[in-house]
Amino acid sequence: MKKEVQAIIGPQRSAQARFVIELGRKAQVPIISFSATSPSLSPSQNKFFLRTAQDDSAQVKAMADIVKAFGWPEIVLIYEDTEYGNSLIPHLMESLQVIGTRVPYRCVIPPSSNNMEIIKELNTLKENYIRIFLVHMTASLGSKLFALAKNAEMMSEGYAWMVTKGLSSLLDPMSSKIMDSMQGVLGIRPYINPSKHLEDFERKWKRNLTSVKAKIKSTTSLNLFGLWAYDTIWALAIGVEKAGMHSSFFKQNVSSFNADLATLDIFENGTRLRNTIVNTTFEGLSGNFSLVNGQLEPSTFEVFNVIGKTEINIGYWTPQRGFSKDLKDTSEKAYSTSKDKLKPLIWPGYSIHQPPSRLRIGVLVKNGFTEFLKVEWNSSTDDTPNVSGFSVEVFFAVRDALPFPLFHEFIPIRQRNGTYDYEIKTKKCDSYIGDITIIAERSKHVDFTLPYAESGVQMVVSVKHDDRKSLWIFLKPLSLNLWLTTGVAFIFTGFVIWVLEHRVNNEFRGPPAQQLGLIFWFSFCTLTFAHIQRLQPTIVDIKEIKKNGYFVGYQKNSFVKELLKRQLDIHESKLKPYETPEEYHEALSNGTHNGGVAAIFDEIPYLKIFLANYPSKYTTVGPLYQNYGFGFVFPQGSPFVPHMSRAILNVTQNRSKIQAIENKYFPSQLTCEDQNTRISPDSPSLGVDSFKGLFLIAGIASTVSLLVYMFKLFYSHWPVLSHNNPADSCWSKLVKMAKHFDQKDLSSHTFKGEESRVHVVASPEVSEPSPGIDDMQNHTRNSIEESDDVLIHDDNGSLSSSSRHGDASMQDVPNSS
Repeated sequence: MKKEVQAIIGPQRSAQARFVIELGRKAQVPIISFSATSPSLSPSQNKFFLRTAQDDSAQVKAMADIVKAFGWPEIVLIYEDTEYGNSLIPHLMESLQVIGTRVPYRCVIPPSSNNMEIIKELNTLKENYIRIFLVHMTASLGSKLFALAKNAEMMSEGYAWMVTKGLSSLLDPMSSKIMDSMQGVLGIRPYINPSKHLEDFERKWKRNLTSVKAKIKSTTSLNLFGLWAYDTIWALAIGVEKAGMHSSFFKQNVSSFNADLATLDIFENGTRLRNTIVNTTFEGLSGNFSLVNGQLEPSTFEVFNVIGKTEINIGYWTPQRGFSKDLKDTSEKAYSTSKDKLKPLIWPGYSIHQPPSRLRIGVLVKNGFTEFLKVEWNSSTDDTPNVSGFSVEVFFAVRDALPFPLFHEFIPIRQRNGTYDYEIKTKKCDSYIGDITIIAERSKHVDFTLPYAESGVQMVVSVKHDDRKSLWIFLKPLSLNLWLTTGVAFIFTGFVIWVLEHRVNNEFRGPPAQQLGLIFWFSFCTLTFAHIQRLQPTIVDIKEIKKNGYFVGYQKNSFVKELLKRQLDIHESKLKPYETPEEYHEALSNGTHNGGVAAIFDEIPYLKIFLANYPSKYTTVGPLYQNYGFGFVFPQGSPFVPHMSRAILNVTQNRSKIQAIENKYFPSQLTCEDQNTRISPDSPSLGVDSFKGLFLIAGIASTVSLLVYMFKLFYSHWPVLSHNNPADSCWSKLVKMAKHFDQKDLSSHTFKGEESRVHVVASPEVSEPSPGIDDMQNHTRNSIEESDDVLIHDDNGSLSSSSRHGDASMQDVPNSS
């Protein structure tokens, strides 16, 4: 049959449109579709294809912003296996990847699927443990999916469902039964601005359909595609009229369509008609009709929530502003993806709480070091274990710091040779928590978060205890030469201090025996207050272990075994695994020759616990082999990793919070730093060479101080002695200088205060002289009588000379000894 056409409106489905578009290209006939929204059908590839609807890819940014607003790191895509369904998925995947959301599973349902096939797919979704779904389907298949999902109890609390515009634009005509199965669904669709034109049309529509209402009961409501269809007819009519083809439309100069595609006629006015439609603009029922690049330009999307028998508007989305509650509010200029810009909504199960992300978390069952992770059951029939420990407390704190709610289920797992990827690969677990060390070999199979605890590997050995019973244990850390040198240095320093303080400090005056004792007392105090090492390790470094072929222990199923073999080159036959601190203690106590080991290598957090239990028996020695610490484990590419890492930073930088967790599980812990300050791994006893620099600096400082003081003393008093007694020998003058040195320096601030107090007490207003003044006067007379020549201070602190019989000079002597 031969058909003559000038334009084609339709077809309805994207798969059909692809064939018809090719016919239109060959015949140069405009193909106008208001429902073929697949992104794979592009008007830019065929100029005779015009889409009077929005491309489905226009909504992906809005859908991604919704996922981002609620912080879901994982989501499952459910779509139909058609041209319409498959073509949007690459655009959605790319948009979700930009915001860091992972799609671990995609559920593809053919339109021909029966109920049992769909139920099977729904059961698979329930087993995958993810409860956040995005549905991209047509109304016919989507309505069936939600009805079966409700029967499978997947429309209950804890689930979240979103739909694209293909399904949400057709909700109004659906039956109340279908709407009831979609309670709590979140969706978007192009926003239709209310207008008088639209209201008048809806009124006429309902009035004209009143007589046949019973026959078309399910289609009495207008939907978006119906409005686009109406605007398409208007656009074509306006285009035909502008092209001057109204009188000949469907009659002349038309293309002939027949079964032989090779003999298609060419429509001569097809290009002119196409260009006229593209340039046509008007205000239609769906809003402003304007084609950009051959299709309807996207604008505003409405975000809605299915509640009861209708959809409730909770906000809007625009490419310029993101989310907003009111389109008329232009105060917010910045682009927003915050859920605070949306109105409150109801989730499936009539819940007001956002459905959480869910994780099946593997927890390692271990026998030792349960301070980090402890898994126990109340009874043999109890399937749910009690999980506690430092790592679990940190996880809880990190979970609370996430920007989205997280539901978790702990799954006890026994470690498999130090690897953690088996259960993740088999999808038994979504994550691991515990005292899991971040190392390069493991990172080949899984992803780690940032570390929540620092770590590193070190060696612990026994200490020698025989000398602890000795009276002279405190002498052990230093060699004899060092002790002697230290004693001489301290005595010399004490002597210098006594010289500097003797004339100005009462504490440094008195009988010679007392002064000598003071010098030795000061030196002894300085010596005994110095830090003294107490214990000595039995092994000082790894070289000694390897040279003698000693056995070495490590924690079972730990990466430390490979470190000892590859990095430290210890043969596997010399390695012994242990699990608990008690086994560590027994192995080290027995020693390498009695079935035990000479040393144990383990990570710092474990060694702290071990040393806290046995603080005086063992110590750490040797270098620290750094690693990256403890972290949580996720599958490679998991979107939870960046969220968890940021939350770990927030928790660990809060020192009060992390310290409270540490104190709860490690209250009496000794630090390895404390152990290292007590034991030197390099030498049993320190020698003089270790402190040459210290002795040199102290000796120079003391000597310079002494020389400066003596120079000032001689410079101030030697001229006076030489002037007053020119006939005295040098030795005699030195003796007098020594006697003068033994006297108080009355010019110092220490004794000026005493002199002022004496003058106040000796005031003439006092009727009787003070006994203290008489004593001082007698002491002064006695001092004068003991010497022929006495050096006397005047008021300015300078010296003058007086004979024993010189009464005039006596009047200048102060009333103090």
